[in-house]
Amino acid sequence: MFFLVDFSVIKPDPGLIFWTTVIFATFWLLMAKFAFRPIGNALKKRETDIQNALDAAKVARAEMENLKDENVELLAKAREERSQILKEAKEARDYMVNQAKKRAKEEAALIVQNAKNDINSQKLAAIKELKNEVGNMALDIAAKVLRKELDSDQAHKDYVEKLVDEIQNN
Repeated sequence: MFFLVDFSVIKPDPGLIFWTTVIFATFWLLMAKFAFRPIGNALKKRETDIQNALDAAKVARAEMENLKDENVELLAKAREERSQILKEAKEARDYMVNQAKKRAKEEAALIVQNAKNDINSQKLAAIKELKNEVGNMALDIAAKVLRKELDSDQAHKDYVEKLVDEIQNN
């Protein structure tokens, strides 16, 4: 204990300086070998990992920007294609409607023409039948007039009027 009372930090003993230096150097070497190198390697690895992560983030950000630009382009193309498809569909619809109207008009004109032809043929048949009947009536009248010989012209006229009245009543 006597040594501690005589100890002074201001006046160190040369033996103390020697052993302090030896212990400090040994400690420093051990720390350099077992602590500083692994700590330095860990810090370098961490720095490398952080830098790699930052680089990957930059690449990802760039890719996201590219994808965003591509998405905008794809969206614009999709809108343009949709517009084109709608335009083509409208043109096809208009074409089909016009074709249907054209066919309907042609068919209606054909039906009207057929109806007119039927009407004319029926009219001609009716006129022909009427003419035949009128002719038959005239022959009947003439035959009856010829059978009956009348003495006077007045009797002829009266008889013809009577026959016409009979025919009209029938």
